[in-house]
Amino acid sequence: MPETGPETGPEKAKVAIFISGSGTNMAALLDASRLDGCPYEIVLIASNNPQAAGLALARAEGITTFALSHKGMTRAEHDAAMEGAAHAAGAQYIALAGYMRILSDGFVTRWQGRMLNIHPSLLPRYKGLDTHARAIAAGDSHGGATVHLVTPELDSGLILDQVEVAVLPDDTPEALAERVKLAEHQLYPRALAAYVSRAGG
Repeated sequence: MPETGPETGPEKAKVAIFISGSGTNMAALLDASRLDGCPYEIVLIASNNPQAAGLALARAEGITTFALSHKGMTRAEHDAAMEGAAHAAGAQYIALAGYMRILSDGFVTRWQGRMLNIHPSLLPRYKGLDTHARAIAAGDSHGGATVHLVTPELDSGLILDQVEVAVLPDDTPEALAERVKLAEHQLYPRALAAYVSRAGG
């Protein structure tokens, strides 16, 4: 018989995380998923880089992983393999966490409203790369990070949440990046939890 009673809460949203490197935001999302009351669970860590350090961490934590190099494959072929792994894991959402591949429009459209990304700037400012250097060069008082929905247009989807990080006098892009990264680890789990709760409610 199914469990009943006050301990039985709503079913958790199943999330696949796509990474390309160290997986620090992945780790933050995974750690948060283990806290009481978190409305999501991580069902897959997938990467286009079989050597990504985040994969080893995911395996150590008992999370299913999928790794396939994109080299020698068309974008459509690689996207299909990544998407197939997400479906096989039962993922309802995809969280991009340092995934350094532009996904095809078809992939993005199929996951519209169910794919999130984190970007190291206060969007709509500084889409694309070199965000910290651009914020410093512009004389901005704050940099930061944004969690947004993924759309075919790069870094242009609906903004779900943001966090500001002060730019210090004589800041370097590297120093600012380190502080923003710490803020990202707080922001992304909060934004993902809020979004899946709202979407499922």
